[in-house]
Amino acid sequence: CTHYLFIVVVAVNSTLLTINSGDYIFYTDWAWTSFVVFSIANTLMTIVGAVYYLTFTGVPGTATYYGLIMQVYTWVAKVAWFALGYPVDFIVHPMWIPSCMLLDLAYWATKKNIHSLIFFGGVLVGMSMPLFNMVQLMLIADPLETAFKYPRPTLPPYMTPIEPQVGKFYNSPVALGAGAGSVLACTFAALGCKLNT
Repeated sequence: CTHYLFIVVVAVNSTLLTINSGDYIFYTDWAWTSFVVFSIANTLMTIVGAVYYLTFTGVPGTATYYGLIMQVYTWVAKVAWFALGYPVDFIVHPMWIPSCMLLDLAYWATKKNIHSLIFFGGVLVGMSMPLFNMVQLMLIADPLETAFKYPRPTLPPYMTPIEPQVGKFYNSPVALGAGAGSVLACTFAALGCKLNT
């Protein structure tokens, strides 16, 4: 019972994390900086729970199942926000499933070696998540453009669109997110393993 409660709690928290780190940040001139934070936050949420679930069952494939749970919860949250009157592109939900599949692959290919899971799986998830998230952002309407076309007097100040400063800080949020994520994800993966001991 505690095990399944943990999965539900993490899945619900993943939707809250998506809403908090992935909506209004794309409306500001800190969008690229925020994308890095968005990537690291979602990497943490993904890998801790997925590694815990994977090592708890010992069955390759459970990390992907965990990612599916997170994805479904986030889709539900997105539909709820859309029903409240926000434009459909307001919530940018991260793509967890492909990264979780890589985690399963690392666990399976190394014959369930936990240390390999921590290092290889951590690097794979940390590097892939910013890539998958940025691909998705390129495939949907630009949230910043959506914000300017969709003024809402009821939006709180931190969601008010401001003029973007493109290239002001650095030009590759994917590279920075992947670099930071691949280093930190190993620590996050070790934490997920530790939860089972």
